[in-house]
Amino acid sequence: MSVLGNKKTIIGKIKYTNAWPIFHYFDPSTLQEPASMVSEVPSFLNQGMSDGSIDIGGLSSFAYGLSSEQLLLLPELSVSADGPVKSILLFSRKPLDMMEHGTIALTNTSATSVNLLKILMSKALGVHPTYITTEPNLEDMMSIADAALLIGDNAIKASWEDHGYVVTDLGAWWKEWTGYSMTFAVWAVNRSAVLRKPEAIAEIVEALQESKARSLANLKPLVEEACSTVGGTAEYWDKYFKNLCYDFGERQYEGLQLYFRYAYELGLVQHEIHMEIWDHKMLAWVKE
Repeated sequence: MSVLGNKKTIIGKIKYTNAWPIFHYFDPSTLQEPASMVSEVPSFLNQGMSDGSIDIGGLSSFAYGLSSEQLLLLPELSVSADGPVKSILLFSRKPLDMMEHGTIALTNTSATSVNLLKILMSKALGVHPTYITTEPNLEDMMSIADAALLIGDNAIKASWEDHGYVVTDLGAWWKEWTGYSMTFAVWAVNRSAVLRKPEAIAEIVEALQESKARSLANLKPLVEEACSTVGGTAEYWDKYFKNLCYDFGERQYEGLQLYFRYAYELGLVQHEIHMEIWDHKMLAWVKE
């Protein structure tokens, strides 16, 4: 689907719980410019941002890197962690440094975490296991592999189970190894959309930032919704949301830049990635 002839701006919404604060108070129907929103897993949104069928929204950091020449990052919006992320988890039967000849089942829903794992296994441990991609079900994954990577709500639910596996938090591992924050999802806009409808894009960016601020000022509505739809306790979800960082500033930029450098060195991306951030000055530039 192309939006070139579509008067509506198409907005991509990450359906995972970790992105809720940015979208909780965001309502496309209140925008001055017509817009509609699609709520999906990152892999679907990644494709939409790449092929232009989605104008603006959230996507995996790695997917942004693959399409960085046609996308602009939005300021102060991300899903990041300066340490444990609690929802990007590797479950294994044995210590990871014993996985040289092992097999790891990967989730098929996000590229950022998959490639972060490959970076950590290769550069931090010097281990090169076999990787297979499967549906995100821990029991099924562990029936055909020595370890399994889960993300988002699937990882959270699996972390509550008493399964006896070694659980490695990729955010904590990255922080311990590099000293940097890790950004798992970013918000971006297609350059073509900025040229076609700069005012609409500016309005959406402001509304997303406002939703984030309102959500973080009072997490109770999000905590209650998480308890009722996903499960778990209010205490768990309160700590979960407070642990994550939803900003995208200098610290997140530097951590993501290092991630992209390692991805390029390992051949996970075919070109060096230069991140460019949208700002309101572009609105004036487009109008000239």
